[in-house]
Amino acid sequence: MDKLPRSSPIVSVGLVAVYLVSIVAANLLIVWLGKWMSVVNAFLFIGLDLVTRDLLHDAWHGRRLALKMGALIATGSLLSWLLNRDAAQIAIASFVAFALAATTDTVVYSIAVRRGWPWLQRSNGSNIASAAVDSLVFPTIAFGGLQPALTILQFVAKTMGGFLWSIIFRRRLT
Repeated sequence: MDKLPRSSPIVSVGLVAVYLVSIVAANLLIVWLGKWMSVVNAFLFIGLDLVTRDLLHDAWHGRRLALKMGALIATGSLLSWLLNRDAAQIAIASFVAFALAATTDTVVYSIAVRRGWPWLQRSNGSNIASAAVDSLVFPTIAFGGLQPALTILQFVAKTMGGFLWSIIFRRRLT
């Protein structure tokens, strides 16, 4: 099985920092620049978050994974709100969407691990599933109702961004 090296505590802390900076930046940019910025964010930041979540899944597997992921998601949303109180609706949408997407990602990623899929395949396979959930839930809560065009654009941007980030991380970590 294609496996990335087990993360050291320093790498895990770095991945947590990347995850948090990315999610806070994405949330605040939407508040400052509007909902269509979420498509750019989806490619740059959310694709990155999807891949860092997969790397953290490998690093934390079997060690209170659900608790750590939940705390990470909640921290990103709380930081977004603390840095800009106008980000409350975006932070709530981000929390709910990421919680549901992370659950989806964990289920799909775990199945892919058990089946022995190579890392790029399991990362991108789980990212497609979690991007679909996140792309439907986030704009619906953040912007007050179904947003079909925005949902589709976000999904495409997240899966493309996730693919690009998975290649970058794969090269850096092997």
